[in-house]
Amino acid sequence: MKVEIQLDPSLDEPMVVLRAPRPTEEVEALAARLREETVSQPFTVYQEREAVRVSRSMVLRFYAEDKGVLCQTGRGVFTVRRRLYELEKQLAGTRFVRVSNSEIVNLDRVTGLDLTLAGTIKMTLEGGTVCWVSRRYVKKIKEALDL
Repeated sequence: MKVEIQLDPSLDEPMVVLRAPRPTEEVEALAARLREETVSQPFTVYQEREAVRVSRSMVLRFYAEDKGVLCQTGRGVFTVRRRLYELEKQLAGTRFVRVSNSEIVNLDRVTGLDLTLAGTIKMTLEGGTVCWVSRRYVKKIKEALDL
């Protein structure tokens, strides 16, 4: 396996691209390790004026409220200094999934699903928090959960 590092000052953060002639177990294992490394990096969130590091596994959801983005964990709600679309892009390929225009949910923290007749999904997260999957995102969520 060849390893090459290319520096690109136009990037905001490191980007890894795996190129292979065909899918193999080695390539899939390497991709899984890289995804795991990305997921394990903590977020910096803010509680009033104090910066707090929160591991991604603790995050229940990110949601927009009052022209800001908030991060809900089991320890409380924190302010995030990023937009939802930036978080969605950063979390692509992980267990974080956009469920509506104003919310991203950690699928590992979902404790219950209620498929309604209207075509929406009611998600219950740890701690009893309820989220609604908008119809626009139902297909994406069903694929992510293998429903």
